[in-house]
Amino acid sequence: MRRRPGLSVRLKLTLSYAAFLAVAGALLLAVVWVYLLRYVPDNPQGLLGISPNRYLLIHTFAPPAAVAMAALLVFGLVGGWFLAGRMLAPLTQITDAARRAGSGSLSHRIRIKGRQDEFRELADTFDTMLGQLEAHVAEQQRFAANASHELRTPLAISRTLLDVARKDPTRDRDALIDRLHEVNTRAIGLTEALLLLSRSDRSTFTRENVDLSLLAEEAAETLLPLAEGRRITLDVTGTAARTSGSEELLLRMVTNLVQNAVVHNLPTGGTVTVHTEAHGDTSVLRVENTGRVLPPELVPTLTEPFQRGTERVRTDEHAGAGLGLAIVHSIVRAHAGTLDLAARPTGGLLVTVRLPGTGSRAAG
Repeated sequence: MRRRPGLSVRLKLTLSYAAFLAVAGALLLAVVWVYLLRYVPDNPQGLLGISPNRYLLIHTFAPPAAVAMAALLVFGLVGGWFLAGRMLAPLTQITDAARRAGSGSLSHRIRIKGRQDEFRELADTFDTMLGQLEAHVAEQQRFAANASHELRTPLAISRTLLDVARKDPTRDRDALIDRLHEVNTRAIGLTEALLLLSRSDRSTFTRENVDLSLLAEEAAETLLPLAEGRRITLDVTGTAARTSGSEELLLRMVTNLVQNAVVHNLPTGGTVTVHTEAHGDTSVLRVENTGRVLPPELVPTLTEPFQRGTERVRTDEHAGAGLGLAIVHSIVRAHAGTLDLAARPTGGLLVTVRLPGTGSRAAG
């Protein structure tokens, strides 16, 4: 929104300094004037040079007082302009940094030196915000690039299958349709996961009381056929763990954790344990699974989008898109919780989710 041009802050401060100094000087001169007049007789016929009178005082005191007032005004304007420039120098740096950020450059930092004051605090806060924005933009750009790459794969496969069908009319149509259906299902699943990830990042959901133990049982019941098909034992233990949030998102969080534990397990004969409990104002969900030994440097990257920990067997029903733990991390963060991943020494992963309980302030 364009506004009409007006006086700059520096000029306003300069005029304020000069006006204050002029008023203070005028008050001082007025006090001196009144004080002198009390002891000087009003006798214009007196002997000039021998007995002081008001006439002599006015003609002697007024011209120097006027010169002093003019000098004070000039000094106030010059000194005020200089002082205002010194005081507003940090604000100029902050404005320059904001202008650079508005043009797309987020790597610039103000880094004001000197003692801690209001401008230093504002500059440090602005630097922190720029750092967070830069990291967020970089993460979004990396995510967009990965998403484009992941979406390009099923689309390219579909185009190839259609080209083959066009060039070879004798090819088995049923097999082609089944393959296209599988590729399309994966593309739809990836798109839905991206939309869910975007929704959970916005934190614009309606909160309600949710019991994580019930969600764990529901997720285990849904994924039990997948676990049985791979001969994996799926156990749900623990007590009620209530929190406040979106039941739909929290159910997706638990489902993703359990599904991730199943598909990253041993080829056959592994175990997955889901445990819930409450510790004071914190509700805890733990999902532990057997599997291959994970390198320690790989574990912190598992929550990044499209990051896969190990090779896994894909099924048509549960084909992964590399967004499982990224969605979990986003949902946990949106619910003011924490997500901890730890590699088990004997192989597999232990995931611990801590969410504010219904009795804590953060859950309100």
